[in-house]
Amino acid sequence: MIIVFCQAITSGNTHYTKISNKKRPSASGLEFIGPLVCSVEETPDPISTVIKGEIPSWITGSFLRNGPGRFEFGESKFNHWFDGMALMHRFHIKDGQATYSSCFLRSDSYVQNAEKNRIVVSEFGTLATPDPCKNIFARFFSRFQIPKATDNAGVSFVKYKGDFYVSTEINFMRRIDPVSLETKEKVDWSEYIAINAATAHPHYDRDGATYNLGNSYGRNGFFYHILRVPPGNGKNDVADLSGAEILCSIPASDPRKPSYYHSFVMSENYIVFIEQPIKLDPLKFMLYRVAGKSFHKVMSWNPELETIFHVADRHTGQLIKTKYYSSAMFTLHQINAYEDNGYLIMDMCCGDDGTVIGDFTMENLQASGEELDKFFNSLCTNLPRRYVLPLDIMEDEPNDHNLINLPYTTATAVKTVTGVFLSHEDLYNDDLLQYGGLEFPQINYTYYNARPYRYFYACGFGHVFGDSLLKMDLEGKKLKVWRHAGLFPSEPVFVPAPDAKDEDDGVVMSVVITPRESSFLLVLDAKTFTELGRAEVPVDIPYGTHGLFNEMS
Repeated sequence: MIIVFCQAITSGNTHYTKISNKKRPSASGLEFIGPLVCSVEETPDPISTVIKGEIPSWITGSFLRNGPGRFEFGESKFNHWFDGMALMHRFHIKDGQATYSSCFLRSDSYVQNAEKNRIVVSEFGTLATPDPCKNIFARFFSRFQIPKATDNAGVSFVKYKGDFYVSTEINFMRRIDPVSLETKEKVDWSEYIAINAATAHPHYDRDGATYNLGNSYGRNGFFYHILRVPPGNGKNDVADLSGAEILCSIPASDPRKPSYYHSFVMSENYIVFIEQPIKLDPLKFMLYRVAGKSFHKVMSWNPELETIFHVADRHTGQLIKTKYYSSAMFTLHQINAYEDNGYLIMDMCCGDDGTVIGDFTMENLQASGEELDKFFNSLCTNLPRRYVLPLDIMEDEPNDHNLINLPYTTATAVKTVTGVFLSHEDLYNDDLLQYGGLEFPQINYTYYNARPYRYFYACGFGHVFGDSLLKMDLEGKKLKVWRHAGLFPSEPVFVPAPDAKDEDDGVVMSVVITPRESSFLLVLDAKTFTELGRAEVPVDIPYGTHGLFNEMS
């Protein structure tokens, strides 16, 4: 690691920035992954799987997954992986056996595309093609119309009031039957609360309430909103988000260019919104529409800007006045956060190049040979970091010295003229780099979310898609690894054992995709990180995004 000490001339005070040049080794001869991003047929009726090894008999429930599964309609094809039509998956597990089923989300976007047999609703990286039946003038002027908003909710499964929904980063969700995977009614957040979009990564408290992060924009500017949906019993005949409320509104530091965000931080008493220097340009959005270009290029990475951590009391919604900030970084997924002796500890997967989001085009993912190697080697290495925020800062505290006094972290927080400057601790040893860094982190969420914890699980990225499963022990930053050539595991999900005594008593589940043979549901012993069993599926499954385990179905 190279440590660079620099003076922040523009703010009139000195702080210290740790710049890491750590990156995974360059790769060559990567395996072709085109089959992982090909359209598949749905399997609406549950089919049997072939069990190899043993799936523990105490596991009863459904592993639900979401992600893109159809990438073309007729002759028109989606340009970006995120644009593929949402395909929902269900592995139902009982008595050591498993069945598999899948269904395309019958979103308005899917139905309209299917009816016209072409892409008629624009997505993140794909602009809808003009109607060929219109004359040239009508097609030209259609570019000046506000595009239809997609409801292709292909990122994750989420829960509100006990009901299941599929969600993405738009204003619409769809309620889902978690057993049949039937698409139910469309839900528009704006009918319940004054927001324009919400994340696909809410947090849940132990009373059953759900928290999320949304935004709005208008004459008064651009705002990020922390919102809360009260608990429910999951026995609703229709979608019900009644009682949803905005706890806190945070004005954008630059209302002309708000920040992109994918998730947020929650501890027992605080919620943190990270305003990162991935910026959205609304003007570009409109200009690109007129020019006939897709929307993923309206985002820009601005490494000259700070990353700002906005902290709000989870119970009162009151914003802490202290400005916490760091040098430029980006984060998609949080690991965990908890409070300890007047400090807020936040662990997350971070990178130093926020241009990565727009790069997952179908062209790049279907490349081979040197082109695939070049694409992979251009991607940022995401690594786990810890930031520590001192919550109780005395007004007479002198500037330019470390405010953190915890024995187990090397993270620092230095008071400056403008706020508190944060430097992170790396939550890994160098052996992680040979597995490509990590992403898609998960913990024992039921019992350890927002509490001190020891373990987390993730995908290692020695390829464009995850090619290993990792268990990180934060005591010593020690790794356990499951990795086999040609196998691409999905986000790991921890399921606690019914008689668990330790944090890692349970199993880790992952859907493993392979272009070589049958894909399968993998079940690992979470403690030893060794394979217990797998359920092989006789149909094709594309690489997906996020999921959860539902003990109720």
